[in-house]
Amino acid sequence: MPQVTLKPITSRPPAVIASLAVLAIFGFIGVTKLVNRFGEQQKALARHLYQRALEDQKDGKPDLAVEHFRDALVYSPDNFEYRLQLARALRDTGRTEEAEAYLVSLWERAPQDGAVNLALGRLAARQNSIDKALQYYHNAIYGVWSSDADDRRLQAWFELIEFLLKENARPQAEAELITLSAELPPRTDLRLRVADLFATTQLYERALAEYSQVLKVDDRNERALAGAGEAEFKLGHFRDAERYLGELSAANSQDSQVARMLEVSREVLARDPFRGYISIEERNQRLRGIFEDAGKRLESCMASENGKPQAAGLSALETQWNDMKRELVRLRSSREAGLPNRVMDLVLKIEQQTQICPPSATDEALMLLAQNRGSEL
Repeated sequence: MPQVTLKPITSRPPAVIASLAVLAIFGFIGVTKLVNRFGEQQKALARHLYQRALEDQKDGKPDLAVEHFRDALVYSPDNFEYRLQLARALRDTGRTEEAEAYLVSLWERAPQDGAVNLALGRLAARQNSIDKALQYYHNAIYGVWSSDADDRRLQAWFELIEFLLKENARPQAEAELITLSAELPPRTDLRLRVADLFATTQLYERALAEYSQVLKVDDRNERALAGAGEAEFKLGHFRDAERYLGELSAANSQDSQVARMLEVSREVLARDPFRGYISIEERNQRLRGIFEDAGKRLESCMASENGKPQAAGLSALETQWNDMKRELVRLRSSREAGLPNRVMDLVLKIEQQTQICPPSATDEALMLLAQNRGSEL
């Protein structure tokens, strides 16, 4: 039987090693492809679940959205946007503590991120925490945004101001408004929005300045005319109020509030007894007319409220009115020291105490005349 001689494999080590290396490379490539494919499948599944969660939110199913956001994070646990959206959904479903935990973890990763800080600011607002809201909203206003940075900062700023007004934190709201107004871009819509907020906080001078800026660009802007007219009215500048409101009324005569302010402004100007250029005779005639109208107002209100507890103090006013009527006989050609002001004091008292009865435009005008006497109307 012939003898078989086996050649040792080690007699060709370079070829074998090369073959094994090639096999290892192909094996590594194959495994890498499988891993990548598995990773891509997980990401695709995460994206699908994320889109479902967004649709749930749109359809008014916040609890289901929370579950789908959680599922998306199972397949993409480090996704920043998914975590942020889950935190928002938790906040909107009232699970504020869990939402805060997610948001704080995101904030620690990216403390300058505008979206995260805005979400934390909204959470603080929901919790009625003014200090925290100020901190996080300011971070959002001056933070980093991935897109539309200017618009998002302005949105955050307006949200903060509206929250402060809702919480009756007027000094903080006024400070934010003043700062915002100085940094506004030249956009009419933004100036009108700021002007309206100034009017809400009763900063009528600043509101008027913003409305005036709009009218320089668009002198027929009805919203600006109405705002400027009302601001002048509130400031007691009835001549300027009449000008703005008259222009607006000519363009839009259907607005009852504008019509009322315009009517009152015109009556105030026509009946002001303290205007510097009228004669003493004209002054006295106007005073008597105002006094008589106040008396009619008192008489009418006493009749309508007769027997009601809130009308108890009106009879004392009637006595004062009758006493003053006798004094008015002395209003002749000379200036009786103090009497015109005492007449207006009584008129003011009557108009204030008869607010239990619906006031007419004349009553409102008499009240304003008594309150603003001697000033430039």
